[in-house]
Order: sequence, then C-alpha cells, then structure tokens
Amino acid sequence: MPDTTDPYGDEEGPEDSAPLPPAHFAEQALLGALLLNPERLKTLGPLEAVQFANPAHAAVFAAMSALSPPDASVHAKEPAWLIAVLDHARRDARGLTASYLHALVQACPDPRHATAYTRMIRSDHARRTLRVHAGRLAQTATVPVQPDPATAVLAQADALTGHLDLLAGQFAPHPGSLPRTPAPPDPPRDTGTDVAEEERMLVATATAHSGELARVRWLQPSDFALPMHAVLFHCLTALAHRGEPVDPVTVLWESQHRGLLRDAPPAHILTLLSTPAGSIEHWGERVLHRALLHQAHTTAGRIRAFTDDPANSVHQLITGSRRALAGLTAVRTRVRQAHQPSPTATSSPAAPRAGPALRTRAHASGLR
Repeated sequence: MPDTTDPYGDEEGPEDSAPLPPAHFAEQALLGALLLNPERLKTLGPLEAVQFANPAHAAVFAAMSALSPPDASVHAKEPAWLIAVLDHARRDARGLTASYLHALVQACPDPRHATAYTRMIRSDHARRTLRVHAGRLAQTATVPVQPDPATAVLAQADALTGHLDLLAGQFAPHPGSLPRTPAPPDPPRDTGTDVAEEERMLVATATAHSGELARVRWLQPSDFALPMHAVLFHCLTALAHRGEPVDPVTVLWESQHRGLLRDAPPAHILTLLSTPAGSIEHWGERVLHRALLHQAHTTAGRIRAFTDDPANSVHQLITGSRRALAGLTAVRTRVRQAHQPSPTATSSPAAPRAGPALRTRAHASGLR
C-alpha cells in the first residue's frame, strides 16, 4: 500500500516525524471520498482550501473546487478526474504524486461520511485560527506597540472576541462546558526599575495626598507588579476608607498588621513613602496600563493552553476562551473609567497630571 503520510513521496518514513493528528486523516478521508465521487462536493457545505492544515491537501481541494466534475459515466470508466486534479494541484504542490492520490482513495473508510470528515476539518481549523489570534494578543502584550500599547492590545482583544463570535455562528449551538485543561501559571510580572519606580511614586504620592485617592478608585492592589507596593496601596485605601489619618507613620502601622514587616524593615518603608512627586492619577494610569498588558498576556496563555489540548471541542474552546477574556474585560472597564473625568476633580487643588518631569529626586533604594 502507498505511504498515506507523505504526499510528495519522500524517502523519510513516518517514524522520522511527529505523530500525525487526527485531522490529517480526516483530510485524507474527505479528499479520498471526493476523488471517488466528485459530486459530493456539492453536499459538503462551507469549506475552503485554507481550512486544510496540510498544504498538499489544500492544493488538492482547491483543484477540486476549481474544476468541473466529470460526467458520472466518464468518471466510472476513466481516471480523468484524478489526472485533472493532479495537474491542477501541482501548480501549488509541485511534488505531489499520482500514487498519493490513489493512497487518498484507499484512506477513505466510507465516502458516505464525507460531511462528517468536513466537520472535523472545520473544527481543527477553528482550533488553529483561535490559537493564532491568541498568539497575536500575547505578542502585542509582550512587545508593546508604542506610543499607545494599551490601545493596540485592546484592538487585538476585539479581534479575538470577534473571531469567537464568528466561530459561534459557524458551529451549531451546544450545551457548553468549560475545558478541563489545567490553567497554565500566570506569566511573571515585569518588575524592572521603571516599573518599581512608578509604583513607588504612586504610593508615596498617595500617602502625601490621600484626599485624592478617590480619583483612582479604578485602581486595585492586584494591579501592582511588586507585592510590597500592592500591600502599601491596600493600607492606604483602608485608612482612607475608615477616615483615619494618613501619613508615612500611620501607613507603616497599618502595614505591620498585614505582615509587610516580615519582608521589609520599618525604616525602609518610611523612606519609600516619603518622596512624593507628580500626580496620583498619572502614576495610577501607568500602573493600570501595565496591569492591562499583563492580563492580556495571561489571557492569551490560557486560550493557547485550551487550543493545545485536543480533548477540547470547539464549543469548549469558545466557552473557555470567553471566560478567559472576562478577566481582561474587567481590567479594560477600569481603564475606561480611568480615562473619564473624575467627579472629584474640582474638590481639591490637585497636582497637575504630570509624569517623571515632576520628580523631586531619584529614589535608588527600596525599588523592590
């Protein structure tokens, strides 16, 4: 029997390559069914050559779609259909062999199941395209597009959401269940010098101007990359919520009840909180935008983990991906709130929204 794994007749055997996925055999079975009975092309429903994973298979299907099926009586007596398909397909797959087309015929268990093979191919294509969209989201989040990385990330998220809507319309509704694929660990946060300094500036400025914390209600401790800064911000918001005095000493006292002094000496925290500069809103937006990029990276990793697990159906991929996007949507909502005028903007003489140019001095210690 001809080798059904190799469209080009290369001498390397299948043992020299990775195991072929089930979709490969579904593609072979469908093409074999169409070589046996080209009239079945009319019964497949929406299917395009681009949906085939194997380039040679895509070329064969494109040839079939471009050619007129032969008369049934002629097809029963002559191999004109196979010859025509081979000649046309070789324009895009020059190494394609006639023996491989015969192998496709032999690889088809039952030509009457052509529509089932078609559904398998479409499902596998949905998995691959979803993974591509997730990869683009991850790439945009980890290699930010300047000068507005948040907008670029949100555009990719919109594209991914639109693709999920498209898939939901292409596949019949099904009682959805979440994928059982274990969630991968969240990617590490960027804790470099710039990140640490921006977060430190935020908590120091919030300590000095605690009355302006209402302007950054959209900011959460989980947005911070460094745990120490997250705890300090939590302390600040807790004191402000209770109406208690806020200064470096009161924040230090609050932080000891949250276990922060196990990791940092009191003098270190006092120094960290004592050099405010700029606007709390400016630093808050910087922290939130970085959190948005991190959440986008996390979301993309989860969706790619779903697509890498062949146990997940298309319906599970759609449901799981939408659930993964919910976390990104939540951060996106807070970014939108941050860009809206604050209702307390005229309640106090706030510092102008300025960035690093307003820093009074660099703070080399306590960055982490």
